[in-house]
Amino acid sequence: MKNKWFKFLLAIILILLVATLVFYLLITSKEQEKEENTKQVNKEEKTKVSLVMVGDALIHSSVYNDAYNNGVYDFTNMLEYIKPIVSEYDLAFYNQETILGGTSIGLSDYPTFNTPWEFGDAMLDAGFNIVNLATNHTLDRGTTGVEKSCEYWNSKKEDILFAGSYCNEEDASEIKVFEKNDITYTLLSYTYGTNGIKVPEGKEYMVNLYSDEKVKQDIEKVRDKVDVVLVSMHWGLEYQTVPTSEQQRQAQYLADLGADIIIGTHPHVIEPVTFIDDTLVIYSLGNFISAQSTNNDYNTMTELMTSIDIVKTTKNGKSEIELTNLNNELLYNYYKTGNGWYDFKVIPFSKMNETYNSDYRRLYDKYSKVIKLYDENIPVEPLN
Repeated sequence: MKNKWFKFLLAIILILLVATLVFYLLITSKEQEKEENTKQVNKEEKTKVSLVMVGDALIHSSVYNDAYNNGVYDFTNMLEYIKPIVSEYDLAFYNQETILGGTSIGLSDYPTFNTPWEFGDAMLDAGFNIVNLATNHTLDRGTTGVEKSCEYWNSKKEDILFAGSYCNEEDASEIKVFEKNDITYTLLSYTYGTNGIKVPEGKEYMVNLYSDEKVKQDIEKVRDKVDVVLVSMHWGLEYQTVPTSEQQRQAQYLADLGADIIIGTHPHVIEPVTFIDDTLVIYSLGNFISAQSTNNDYNTMTELMTSIDIVKTTKNGKSEIELTNLNNELLYNYYKTGNGWYDFKVIPFSKMNETYNSDYRRLYDKYSKVIKLYDENIPVEPLN
């Protein structure tokens, strides 16, 4: 009898032990699951895209004649020092100052420019994939020039983000959104005017003219749909290294509306780089490549290339954008003169020597001060 009771008690104890163990395992499993869920909720993810920006592609006849050989326009040698740099970045912006109407309508120089499509090919081959088309020269060759420009850029629209000039209302009203490394971005582009050339009635979409109302409407339309809003502004006074009061007002207005990066073009010379709160403002990148004769102390030949990292941090289902690793490098638009202008080449100051300009160190010091005018902490790539 005692043996039976002993076996019964032992069975009860074993059952209790097993039940306790199962209960413990269940509790532990739930705690681990809860901890994992908490970790997932609090998990912070970061992703990044790098962006580089250069200024005006102002293609005078000297530039495209220098590129011409045996019936072909080839601009690649002019960009040989730029391509390796641009290839290191995810995104690369430039301003197509002169319209790409192509050879079929006849090339032309100042004051009404038209540029070979092959120049666009060279820039895209060098790695540029964001392009401003809204400039004071957009209507230089009238409706035909814009239509030929549209023909070129629309053939690249799957890979290249361009804005500012269109051939129909539908394209003009669609704000394109691109994505890289899980970061979405768009480009909005505006010019102050078109050198007195009237925009064809009913075809206002051919060039984006700036107004406070238009830019407000455009930014509000896209602000909650993208991580990064780039705004290209063709503004300011030519050959002036200090932004006008109107540029400063518009920059503050754009920053208040939520623009992340404001990219200034048109003055053909460098203007300062600064931040308005979290908005990067490049008042003017200056020229990139041109045959513009020196206006004053190589100011149209000394140019700016600005780069920035765009970092996206996601936590608890919310994302924030931070601009980091800002850098600025001076460029030099080199060419020879004599029997015409020739051997055009864009040279980073990190590769400059006295062969290109014997006074380049002084130019570096002078134009670095322009970049730092509003903020002494803005970095400029040092000379070697």
